[in-house]
Amino acid sequence: MLPSSSHIETRAVHSGMSGLTESGSHVPVIDLSTTNHLTGVDSGGDSYENLATGGTLQPGDSAVYQRLWQPGVARFEESLSSLEGSESTVAFASGMAALTATLIATVTAGKPHIVALRPIYGGTDHVLASGLLGTEITWADAGGVTAAIRPNTGLVILESPANPTLQLTDIRAIVDAAGTVPVLVDNTFATPVLQRPLESGATLVLHSATKYIGGHGDAMGGTVSGPEEWMVRLRQVRALTGGLLHPLSAYLLHRGLRTLPVRVRAQQATAGLIAGRLVGHPALSRVLYPGLTGQDPQALIGRQCAGAGSLIALDFGDYDAAARFTESLRLITHAVSLGGVDSLVQHPASLTHRPVEASARPSAGVVRISVGLEHVDDLMADILAALEASREAGTVRSTVPLVG
Repeated sequence: MLPSSSHIETRAVHSGMSGLTESGSHVPVIDLSTTNHLTGVDSGGDSYENLATGGTLQPGDSAVYQRLWQPGVARFEESLSSLEGSESTVAFASGMAALTATLIATVTAGKPHIVALRPIYGGTDHVLASGLLGTEITWADAGGVTAAIRPNTGLVILESPANPTLQLTDIRAIVDAAGTVPVLVDNTFATPVLQRPLESGATLVLHSATKYIGGHGDAMGGTVSGPEEWMVRLRQVRALTGGLLHPLSAYLLHRGLRTLPVRVRAQQATAGLIAGRLVGHPALSRVLYPGLTGQDPQALIGRQCAGAGSLIALDFGDYDAAARFTESLRLITHAVSLGGVDSLVQHPASLTHRPVEASARPSAGVVRISVGLEHVDDLMADILAALEASREAGTVRSTVPLVG
């Protein structure tokens, strides 16, 4: 058993590994069984009822069916709980599945009204604005949370650093403004290495585990961490809707957690160097990075979070220049997602934030770079060459093809 005082690097390596020595294994076994032996008719039925209603596997019980419980998924959940400092974690097939389950649990509890702070991930914005899951949405800024809350408000949702502008939000201030309403923080960009929202009073922490937690662009998943009372409800939704994380993905995501602190800190160091070198470049209107002077006015770095992260947003001021830059990069891959070992670039307004209403959509001149583990000089060479290309005359694209 790990001592409670263990540092996050030690917990990342060893959490979720209990019992392996006794079984003779050094790493978790990938169990792909979709069904499991039942010890008896009555005991099998009891096991099924327990797991289908949000319980966890008890000693001597049957796991019954993969949709209800899976050992590799449980190990991954235990490990992430250790890193986030949460009572429990529930893992899903994707980040959006995790969010969907949370919203379903909120709506079915008779609290369909959601207060959310923009900017936020485009998929989150889209599902909230659509009302598809029975939610009622009020968009608010940090100063308007208290006024936005109603008797039927079930959640306040925010993301910090925010997608894609990277602005930081004071989680403790939002928790205070929300009063008794639970606060959910999307911690995908920061990861528990840089920020643990539960320590700032948040109730729930959401991750798209596909990103930094997996870290290699080869496994999809999502998680929600928080108190067991909430996790019972989420496990029940997961069991009934079939949103369980696949066991192979659970293995890969758990493996990714073991190197998370090393990767996040190395990527952050490179991102800080790149952001600093790009300030004042004539092709750019702004460089958006929380670690730059003036971009953390509340001094949250060092108080709420341990660093600025490894995402950078570049504002070109207009769509044409942003598009030319994005299409001119050669080492950095033009693709959605983030947090992997390789650097990626995307244009949020035309991709992840395409469904967001026009008034809240990111500027068409903004490009987002997720900095990977390549050498800083190689990344800078690619970026500088693409910046030069962005200043050259090219095909004029009069409008961004956006929905809204």
